[in-house]
Amino acid sequence: MKEGPTLNLQPMLREIKGETAFTFLALARRLSGEGRRIISFGIGQPDYITPSHVREEAKRALDEGFTGYTETAGIPELREAIAWYLRTRYGADVDPEEVIVTTGAKTAIFVAIASYIRPGDEAIVVDPSYYAYAQVVKLFGGTPVYVPMVFEPGYGFKLDLEAIRRAVSDKTRMIIVNNPNNPTGSVIGPSELEELYDIVVRNNLILVSDEIYDNFLYGGVKFKSVLELEDWRDHVVYINGFSKTFSMTGWRLGYLVARREVIPSMLDLAVTVYSCAPSIAQRAGIAALKGDWSPVREMVAEFERRARVLYNMLSESEYIEAYMPQGAFYMFPRVSKFLRKTGMSVEDLVYYLLYEHGVLVLPGTAFSELIGGDHVRISFATKMENIVEGSKVIVNALRSRAG
Repeated sequence: MKEGPTLNLQPMLREIKGETAFTFLALARRLSGEGRRIISFGIGQPDYITPSHVREEAKRALDEGFTGYTETAGIPELREAIAWYLRTRYGADVDPEEVIVTTGAKTAIFVAIASYIRPGDEAIVVDPSYYAYAQVVKLFGGTPVYVPMVFEPGYGFKLDLEAIRRAVSDKTRMIIVNNPNNPTGSVIGPSELEELYDIVVRNNLILVSDEIYDNFLYGGVKFKSVLELEDWRDHVVYINGFSKTFSMTGWRLGYLVARREVIPSMLDLAVTVYSCAPSIAQRAGIAALKGDWSPVREMVAEFERRARVLYNMLSESEYIEAYMPQGAFYMFPRVSKFLRKTGMSVEDLVYYLLYEHGVLVLPGTAFSELIGGDHVRISFATKMENIVEGSKVIVNALRSRAG
């Protein structure tokens, strides 16, 4: 039978990968549907419902018939609210005209990288990191250059600034960071950020900074945004959104900030991809930023308690190198001692915990090209009782298997 041209896909699609974490989440859902009790440490979204005042504003927008297309850049009131938030939070002199509202932070990532990466360019990607950064780079003919973070037992992960310096070549176009970091829960300290920015400026690069977890900070850790850097407009594209802070993952609402001069071209790209963000979600976003933040503060305080319990319990295992996350809601502990003792791969470990013990963690390879084979990602965006029970299961399961 003759093969039709619909089989002849654009070759670049063979170079990119989907979000492999969803494969394991689907397995967990299937087992749960079969009647198995599954404790999931896999999901990357808060287990809190969107605050009531945010939902109420969306209902008002719906009742008022605010259901049509909006400006691609976002309704003026939301752009103004975002600029106000960034000025209030970081003292950043962001103008509403420098803001583009997107369909989630993932679309902001797409627009930011697509606007600058050309065939043959290189983009330095801190490893481990969110998978989408490298995939968009590859989609536009660029090459991701992975630079691993340094793992320090008991502390967690830090940037390897010297390795980043060495990775810069005459082909380097940008450096991409996620701060706080998914999957490690690490935070780039203010002095580290200044050093990183010095590398960017000296080499005339672009720094794409995804700060979607900027409200999830623990233990008094100091956080500095790239929008606080000197002359940020010359080198920075900033990404954030509503999904994590306000537990609005399904609302698909994010944003990017860039210098005024490039916004029109970015909007030409944005309107081609998604027209505009959902109208109702945009109204809800204004209420989120301008309204009561006490639900956010309560959620973050609870997440810090969960992080501490998870750390204390996993630290009881001789096979898990746990640490207290500084931000986000993930831990990326090293499990290489267990893997060497048993001869298992990290994927084998994930299947073992899921199928034999009913606990889902994600393999580090879903987030890392270089070091993920020695780590698992554990999300503590789940109820405290699940963290307590699931941690006990993990510790006992590894001891039982390792003998």
